[in-house]
Amino acid sequence: MYKTILAIVAVTVILIVVMAVVDRVSTEIVTVEDSTIITYSAPETLEVTITGEVTHSGTYYVPLDSSLSTLFQYAGGLTSNADPRAYVTSHLLTNRETIYIAPVYDNSDTCAADPIEKVNVNTATKEELSLVAAFSSTVRENIVSYRETSGEFETLEQLKNVKGIGNATFEKCKNFVYLHS
Repeated sequence: MYKTILAIVAVTVILIVVMAVVDRVSTEIVTVEDSTIITYSAPETLEVTITGEVTHSGTYYVPLDSSLSTLFQYAGGLTSNADPRAYVTSHLLTNRETIYIAPVYDNSDTCAADPIEKVNVNTATKEELSLVAAFSSTVRENIVSYRETSGEFETLEQLKNVKGIGNATFEKCKNFVYLHS
């Protein structure tokens, strides 16, 4: 009888350990042009979402200490409309980060021949920032103040760290700003 109880306890412990290991590993199924790719997320990976001017927008699991250039590889690369001034390839990714890659040309205008007029949020004065309709005078002052205390922006999403820029303002401004020349 003791052997039976001991066997049940042992099996239960083994099942608990196996379930804990399985719980720590999640899967993501991505379909890319008629083929399915299954990626696994273990504790030594970062979960990062990328949207905008990439071949395959989505959430990817990348190794720790990955830079934005690694994420581009996972997403199948950039489109020809990706604005190279709107991202920093050496930016180190963080877990659950979202990255948006802005376009050079307006996607809603199929005949766009002129690039979107943009402002460099890392160097623009308050007056130059007024060219972005989504920025109020207070937000423009807050951007300049934020740069002085926190340094340059490495991603467009970091604008959300500025007081007065929430999701709605970010959505309105994300195609009209860039990070470097």
